[in-house]
Amino acid sequence: MSAVLAFDFGTAHIGVASGSPALGTVTPQGALRARDGIPDAAQLKALMEEWRPQLCVVGLPLNMDGSEQEMTRRARKFGNRLAANFKVKVVFADERLTSKSAKAEIFEQGGFKALKKGKERIDSASAALILEQYFQEGGHGED
Repeated sequence: MSAVLAFDFGTAHIGVASGSPALGTVTPQGALRARDGIPDAAQLKALMEEWRPQLCVVGLPLNMDGSEQEMTRRARKFGNRLAANFKVKVVFADERLTSKSAKAEIFEQGGFKALKKGKERIDSASAALILEQYFQEGGHGED
């Protein structure tokens, strides 16, 4: 099984992480620049060509009660475009609290200085948490 890519959708940056279901490893990969939720096409194409994932996991930003919001719809649209444009299987995963957890982890590693280094690091750490959670819940990249 090839790599799995996870995405933490956002309007200015889309966090990316890669992982291997066979090894159970997950690595933050930085973030794609986006304009109003639409990623830089060349950057996204290069990422997909480099990794050639068979599966992408896109985090769904749900409200705390599980209901959907505007960002949920936009994340679904992003995932559907990934599937159509790159002929890759896309699954969606609940991402509630991943950004908060990512901020806490980054703060533990380097305090406020680490948080100030940029939203991209938080976004990619959030994508890594989305993928870790997907693997822990039994996702093996073949769903």
